[in-house]
Amino acid sequence: MTHEIFDRLGNALQEVVFGQEETTKQLLIALLTGGHVILEGVPGTGKTMLARVLSQLIQADFRRIQLTPDILPADILGTNIFDLKSQEFILKKGPIFTQILLADEINRTPPKTQSALLEAMAEGQVTLDGETMVLSELFWTLATQNSLEFEGTYPLPEAQLDRFLFKLIVDYPAASAERELLASARLTQPGARVDAKKLQPVATVADCLAARKSVQQVTVNENAIDYLLALVQQTRQHPDLSLGASPRAAIAWLHASKSAAWLDRRQMVVPDDFKQVAIPLLRHRLVLRPEAQLDGLEIDTVIAGAIDRVPVPR
Repeated sequence: MTHEIFDRLGNALQEVVFGQEETTKQLLIALLTGGHVILEGVPGTGKTMLARVLSQLIQADFRRIQLTPDILPADILGTNIFDLKSQEFILKKGPIFTQILLADEINRTPPKTQSALLEAMAEGQVTLDGETMVLSELFWTLATQNSLEFEGTYPLPEAQLDRFLFKLIVDYPAASAERELLASARLTQPGARVDAKKLQPVATVADCLAARKSVQQVTVNENAIDYLLALVQQTRQHPDLSLGASPRAAIAWLHASKSAAWLDRRQMVVPDDFKQVAIPLLRHRLVLRPEAQLDGLEIDTVIAGAIDRVPVPR
């Protein structure tokens, strides 16, 4: 039954966010895996709406943080405030205490604030004034960043980027999809937005958590493990790459491939599952050599070439 729920979830997303079929599928794989996601694209391609609509469709608590250069860690995590009436400190929880968190323009906030957010993502808990508080079991972060504007930004270093499962590129929709979008928009008022409150939920948070447990039953045989290891080694030996996939990336690759297999209704991982998630999983982790950058090579092209170099097991 859980598979049908995720089918409906994918269809419902595509009815609202036009022309992003591949992005929505990868987003569902990340949700199943429990891995955080970077959504990168030019303004106006639906990154924020995608996160907001998804949270409504699964009836999850949703908070959005607009990250700016002057935002502090306490603005995200929360702080203890002294109450004059009770003469006691009262915890005012920050927006991180939610189920789905949208961190808008994560590269516009300073490293100290980025680190506070990423620590919560990695540990699933927050420590305030010596007290540790566990975050929601679903807790899932979607971070956006603009692919064009770099002035006044603080790019995430490689060690922090490695904490994200996927980096998804939200590109312009195809002409046919954009025509459908325009045909739909002509019936609405100028400036009107999708009212997420009117969307009919198709799943629950409990369904998502149950699906994550079901993904654990997907098997990975020894040949698949060897194939994954060969892929990882290839990224570390590739002549155009100065930084290959880390052991953390290899484990994430394994789990994301299990989610991809489950979503395709298979109980065993096959080589195509590793290939399906390779580019979004690696594009923010691998680093091109300077000479490769000068030659105009793109990271996605190098990843695809590296995958093709590894023989597929029979």
